[in-house]
Amino acid sequence: MKNILSGIFAAAFALSASAAAQAQDKPPLKIGGILDMSSLYADITGPGSETAAKMAVEDFGGEVLGRKIQVLAADHQNKADLSANIARDMLDNQGVEMIYDVAASATALAAGEIAKARNKIIMFNGPGSIRLSNEACGPYTIHYVFDTYGQANVTGLAAVKTGLDTWFFLTADYAFGQDLEKDTSAVVTKTGGKVLGSVRHPLNTSDFSSFLLQAQASKAKVIGLANAGGDTVNAIKQAAEFGIMKGGQKVSPLLAFVTDIDSIGLETAQGLLLAEAFYWDMNDETRAFSKRFQERVKRPPTSAQAGVYSSVTHYLKAVKAAGTTDAAAVMKIMKETPINDFFAKNGKIRDDGRMIHDMYLFEVKKPSESKGRWDDYKLLATVPGSEAFQSLEQSRCPLVKK
Repeated sequence: MKNILSGIFAAAFALSASAAAQAQDKPPLKIGGILDMSSLYADITGPGSETAAKMAVEDFGGEVLGRKIQVLAADHQNKADLSANIARDMLDNQGVEMIYDVAASATALAAGEIAKARNKIIMFNGPGSIRLSNEACGPYTIHYVFDTYGQANVTGLAAVKTGLDTWFFLTADYAFGQDLEKDTSAVVTKTGGKVLGSVRHPLNTSDFSSFLLQAQASKAKVIGLANAGGDTVNAIKQAAEFGIMKGGQKVSPLLAFVTDIDSIGLETAQGLLLAEAFYWDMNDETRAFSKRFQERVKRPPTSAQAGVYSSVTHYLKAVKAAGTTDAAAVMKIMKETPINDFFAKNGKIRDDGRMIHDMYLFEVKKPSESKGRWDDYKLLATVPGSEAFQSLEQSRCPLVKK
């Protein structure tokens, strides 16, 4: 009996050793993040997105189809040409099979074209431009977390319905800001409101005084911030210094993350309405993931970072099920398989690449309502994905059959 058992153990050990040797013999499966590691979107995506991707790989077991999974990351410095060059190098020279995140819209549009030309999967988590699932869509392109249409629809609609019906926009002068202003303007006017004007500012602006003075002079009930990251934080802080909120005008960040609210502080941010795809303190599942993430990054995940974990996991499951990294085979399974995890319930990737999931309308808590740092939001409404995002009938994606 002893000999039989030792024989079984020896055989099992030989099999596991053989599997490990095979994983070492085969080239690694590489996934690459193109991120803002050091500038105004670094908190939203950046090192946190790289960590989220690594956590997804670890939780998956570290290998698939007998290949070790390797996570790469590079800093695009918010330059579209650099993003395109990184994508080209990753796909042509480094053997990357899938690109994840690509924070910021201009950089995402540039990297997306490179991936599309090479028939490689690219999964967008941090960028918001609606163009990514419309004119710039592709057969292997996925827009996973949020977009300008969804943000505008959830925030703009809620605001106008409560009587905040005249708007002036402060807009970051690039694809994302322009699309966010356009999409929110459409929601405001369609709901019976008016857009009184707008002003565009350069990306990474430190002094908003001249732009805020124009917004103040417009007498609009709402100053819509069609920007993100450090620009949103600076604009809100300076609006408070100018006494804009005390003067009766509302400031509405059309895209803000929990990291932004933390930077601004509840004293200034209280009462802000914002749309999010995820919040760390929604339920036991979100809290469990966020606790693990925070142990590594020292702060909770943003929706973009949570989306990286979810999308990388969804990709790896599809690779395993397909038995190949072939983009067409993997994409087919990703579109057929609902996403059910802490990020999304019954999430579905449509023909245009848009991942449909619930969106949430939050109000920022007063300091007296918060139990501590990062306890920033109270939930006002859950908006089903079918209502939050652009319908396929409205799509400008050439892949959508009408």
